[in-house]
Amino acid sequence: MYKLAVMGTCSVGKTALTMQFTEHRFATQHDATIQNFYRKKTVVNKERCQLHIVDTTGTAEYYPLRNHSVHWGEGFLFVYAVNDPHSFENVNLFWDHLRRLKGTDRVPVVLVANKVDVTDRLVDPTQGEEMARNLGVTYVEASAKTGQGVEQAFHELVREIRRIRAEEEPKSHPSHPNIEQREASGFNCCTIQ
Repeated sequence: MYKLAVMGTCSVGKTALTMQFTEHRFATQHDATIQNFYRKKTVVNKERCQLHIVDTTGTAEYYPLRNHSVHWGEGFLFVYAVNDPHSFENVNLFWDHLRRLKGTDRVPVVLVANKVDVTDRLVDPTQGEEMARNLGVTYVEASAKTGQGVEQAFHELVREIRRIRAEEEPKSHPSHPNIEQREASGFNCCTIQ
């Protein structure tokens, strides 16, 4: 299971991206999101996975809910609209806020340039790529309307989560086999949480 949060300022298309990915449809009506939850089963690199996705608010009065989503989430899509330079400038604020709440720089993030289908683009792809390089994250161009890059964005985030999980797993020691080794050898174990 993967817990993903979609973040960005108001009207960048967070809900539209999430609905395009989970329901394969473009939401033409827009009501300001407070917080919506979605689930999606998908296959990433030939491995099935269950995604739990929270579509967060971009409205200041509901930031406590967004903070809860940050604590809950395991990976994050930072979304900006290519026709809204303000939403692009705010990516750094989201990054700083996320690192502060998580207490680490090692957080799986994908930077998503949404609305690449528009004709009034104001944020150039090279700016997005440079921002992603500076943050050390993956960059994806997407259009919630056409579906371009939508699945790629969510799948890249799952890959990032897997990569960080693998790096943080304790290295197995011959005298302390990991869970998979214990189960394969018939050794029973239980986990108390």
